[in-house]
Amino acid sequence: MHRSDDILFMRRCLELALKGGGSVSPNPMVGSVIVYNGEIIGEGYHERFGGPHAEVHALASVADKSLLRHATLYVNLEPCSHFGKTPPCCDLVIEKGIVRVVIGCRDPHPAVAGQGTARLVAAGIEVTQGVLEAECMRINEAFIKYHTAGLPLVALKLAQTLDGKIATSIGASRWITGKQARGEVHRLRSLYDAVIVGEATVRVDDALLTVRHCAGRNPLRVVLDRQLHLPLDAKIFGAEASTMLFASSSSSGLPKVAMLKERGVTVLFVDEHAGELDLKQVLLELHDRQILSVMVEGGSRLSASFIRRKLVDKLYIFIAPKLFGGDALSAFAPLGITMPDHSVNLRFEQSRFFGHDVLLEAYVEA
Repeated sequence: MHRSDDILFMRRCLELALKGGGSVSPNPMVGSVIVYNGEIIGEGYHERFGGPHAEVHALASVADKSLLRHATLYVNLEPCSHFGKTPPCCDLVIEKGIVRVVIGCRDPHPAVAGQGTARLVAAGIEVTQGVLEAECMRINEAFIKYHTAGLPLVALKLAQTLDGKIATSIGASRWITGKQARGEVHRLRSLYDAVIVGEATVRVDDALLTVRHCAGRNPLRVVLDRQLHLPLDAKIFGAEASTMLFASSSSSGLPKVAMLKERGVTVLFVDEHAGELDLKQVLLELHDRQILSVMVEGGSRLSASFIRRKLVDKLYIFIAPKLFGGDALSAFAPLGITMPDHSVNLRFEQSRFFGHDVLLEAYVEA
């Protein structure tokens, strides 16, 4: 059982860590708090990739450095023990004379993975681990999956009516949800390293896939265009954000490849099976480029393909208080689930209202 004050101060670490969302990837989100005699005397968080880590900011913020030799440092992720873009944090913690360190969860990075904790213990520092461990793992779920499974975290975003439709019978889908829900989509988009769409969605919506309704970075736009059918003047090939296009290996010799590259589009080729690109290979290519998280914003066919191939980790399902009727396009019609043994089980985490629309957040059960 952890002490109540440990839980309190770890919650503050998590609040601080979230401030780095959308700015620190491919690093994790980390917050740190320094406590003396039950009071916070310093705090900080990892603000941007390549910048100082949370512990460095927290230690630097303490006005009276003599108190550090009687203080406890809290951090939601194990302090690093290797030289990366910055020196090892555990060495600085030892140097400053911190007497106790409380850690939320272990760092899965191969260069850390318990070594930071071991170095602190070897220096005679009291270490407490696993405080709010589940919550600490959750906020860095993409970082953890990247380093343990060798794949990015995959989230699937859908907007549908109450009867499960994503478009009318004539294919119209703008706008199913209201302005507030669309604003939340842009906020989520800013937190993911990449968004993925298929050629059909780009052709129908001519979407920009940039962040416009809130502050935040633009994700990498990933387009799956098997036979390079999209026109060069599609908005997604504009200069507002970086774009990566995946096509079938059989298309590598087409003249359009050179034209796309001239527009600044990165073009990669993967295998195809039964008329579809190898989605696992797409994700592996993104992993190799330090993409920790992707949000799939495609239509029903692409969404179904990701689910069928068991590549989805979580879902954001926006439900509008509307009914489109029997001939409208269903969100999950292409799944082809016919037997209970093939069903996809979800674990709902929370629901939130955005205007009149509701967002259901769920994880795919293993």
